[in-house]
Amino acid sequence: MRSSKLFWGILLTLVTAAQVALVASPLFAATTTPHKTTSTSSHSHRSKSKSHKLHGQQAMEPSRVTEIQKALIREHYLTGEPNGNWDETTQAAMHKYQADQGWQTRLMPDSRALKKLGLGPDYSGAINAEGASFAPPPSASTIPSSQAAGFAAAAGVDREP
Repeated sequence: MRSSKLFWGILLTLVTAAQVALVASPLFAATTTPHKTTSTSSHSHRSKSKSHKLHGQQAMEPSRVTEIQKALIREHYLTGEPNGNWDETTQAAMHKYQADQGWQTRLMPDSRALKKLGLGPDYSGAINAEGASFAPPPSASTIPSSQAAGFAAAAGVDREP
C-alpha cells in the first residue's frame, strides 16, 4: 500500500512539473526573443556611427620602402630600380620572400624578414652604444672550460667531465 502511494505521489509530481513547464515555456520564450523595432534606438545608432579602429602600422616612409626594395633586389626577389612606393610589385616580392622563409605573409613586412634582409633595428645611436658590439655572441665552444663549469654550477646543472 505504501509503495502504491509513493508511486502515485511521484507520478503526480511529474505531471505537475510537466504542466508547469508547458505553461511557463511560452512565457520564457516571449521574454528572451529579441524584438524588431521600426524606430532607431540610440544604441543601434551608436554602433553604426562608431568607426572601425585600425591596428598596427598602416603606411611606411618612402625612405624605408626604398631600403626594403634595395634589399629585395639584392636577394633577387625584385627587379628594377627602387622607387620608394609600397606598390603591388614590392608587396608581392616581400610576400614571396616571407613565404620562402616559411613565415606568414602579411600586409606589412614581418620583423623577422626585415632582420634577415639586414634591415633590423639600428642601435648605434642608443645611449649605451659607445663601445658596444652589436655582433652576435660567440659560439659556446669558445668559452673557457673553467668559465663554462662556473656557469653550469651557478645554474645548478651537473656537467659531465
